Amino acid sequence: MVKLSGANARCPIEATLDVLGDRWSALILRDAFYGVRRFEGFRRHLGISRKVLSQRLSRLVDSGVLRRAPIPGQAGQHEYRLTPKGGDLFPVLLAMVRWGERWGTSAAGREWLRLVHLDCGQPAHARSVCDACGQSLRLGRVRALPGRDAPPEAVESLRRATRIGKRQKPSSKP
Repeated sequence: MVKLSGANARCPIEATLDVLGDRWSALILRDAFYGVRRFEGFRRHLGISRKVLSQRLSRLVDSGVLRRAPIPGQAGQHEYRLTPKGGDLFPVLLAMVRWGERWGTSAAGREWLRLVHLDCGQPAHARSVCDACGQSLRLGRVRALPGRDAPPEAVESLRRATRIGKRQKPSSKP
């Protein structure tokens, strides 16, 4: 794959991995979704060193996924809260849960986490669907096309990738 250049020439997956590309960042975000807000809460729950936790929290704050907020009535105390940008990562983590339950080496086939939709009380599962028709999106039924603002190198990279990914027609020659 061609390495993209330019300030805004990044694949969306690459941009997501810039935020969640390591184990600790994803686990901190998971705990934030569970309601953990304080430094010590993250440290205890994750068993992470203070130094690594501090670095990852700073990176998540700098990227706009979390915000550091003073705790009212507790001078000098802060907590970490999800921003709207961080909240939009919830479906990403749900997809990771679903994949991990199906394919994870130690969890395969086990229900480690049960998600319940609070509006109806029924089990909920991560699922990608088409915005227009509501059908499930499956591998082989979605094509990646260059977006309106895609840089030329991304267009070329996608063109090559989709050509490589297409099934070759069987030859009619013996």
